[in-house]
Amino acid sequence: MGADNVLYLEVLEWFDQTGRELVHRIPEGGSGEIKLGAQLTVRESQAAVMFYQGKAYDAFGPGRHTLVTGNVPILTKLLSAPWGMKSPLRAEVYFVSLKDFVNLTWGTRDPVAFKDSKLGLIRLRAHGSFNVKVVQPVLLINSLVGTQGVFTTEQIEEYLARVIVSRFNDHLGEHLESVIDLPGSYEELSAGLSKRLAEDFARYGLALTQLVIVSVTPPLEVQKAIDDKSRLGVFDDLNKLLQLKAAMAVEKVAEQQGAAGAGAGMGLGLMMPAMFSRAFANGGAAAGAPMAPCPSCGSPAAVDARFCASCGGQLVVFQKCARCSENIAPGARFCARCGTPTGAKPQERTCAKCGLENLPNSVFCNQCGEKLG
Repeated sequence: MGADNVLYLEVLEWFDQTGRELVHRIPEGGSGEIKLGAQLTVRESQAAVMFYQGKAYDAFGPGRHTLVTGNVPILTKLLSAPWGMKSPLRAEVYFVSLKDFVNLTWGTRDPVAFKDSKLGLIRLRAHGSFNVKVVQPVLLINSLVGTQGVFTTEQIEEYLARVIVSRFNDHLGEHLESVIDLPGSYEELSAGLSKRLAEDFARYGLALTQLVIVSVTPPLEVQKAIDDKSRLGVFDDLNKLLQLKAAMAVEKVAEQQGAAGAGAGMGLGLMMPAMFSRAFANGGAAAGAPMAPCPSCGSPAAVDARFCASCGGQLVVFQKCARCSENIAPGARFCARCGTPTGAKPQERTCAKCGLENLPNSVFCNQCGEKLG
């Protein structure tokens, strides 16, 4: 170091002790006097860029370089007449790491809105990881680094993560219809998002070598709705799903109360299936509710029910067909089953098997049990 605090540089090299530095400037502040004949050592995973008066002049690849006018052409121009080819070069050197920087993370700081085709407008959180490397050192320095002495992955990671989240929102809305379809779509979404981000990263001299979407998480209430839908698809009807939920609730109580609770839970668990089977056998009616036979299939149904739980037939009958006894909707002019006018008078139904005359609304023959046509 001279009396005027000028740093004279004869050996130029850089070791990254942290493994997190993208760019390292020598000297870190101001500029130094690089002597003619100075040794510049660039390793396999590095590139070096010489700056003079704020402009990038020469870029050096891996190897050992002696800074003389013979092998650094730009020095011939910079060190011309005014200094008689003797003065040292006042400049700075930027070392750039060309390795892959892996396991950088991205994620949504706040939930993003997503219009789901099946669940409506919901809010999603997402996070993942990405790898990046420098492919154009000069462009990176000029566009992002500037005059900083040290530029690390932490400084660039937050900015790149915001770029990824912005593109992710657009890409998800264009290529996903429902979060229910997510389990088989992560790889395809990741590949499409990587292509979409390639131009954004190239603008700063970077290449996105890998991007992974780790998870896309809907709110808890939406997760619960998805779980219920998946369970319902496994079971035949809603009754069995409700029985399962009751059993799960009993199991949870048993876990919370310990051994004593487990004994009580087991007893209650043995009682619950019978309780539910009795309740749902009557179309979900409460115990003791008045029942009446369904006019279509004869199964018991609650008197205040509008449709039969067994056959789905209408229980509130306004009018029956005079010919086939089918329930006729209010305002209908003809029977939906046989086409008989709604104003026709009831006629006795003759059994084709035994010839017995049955009542107009009979479904089966009162003598032989044959179904009436």
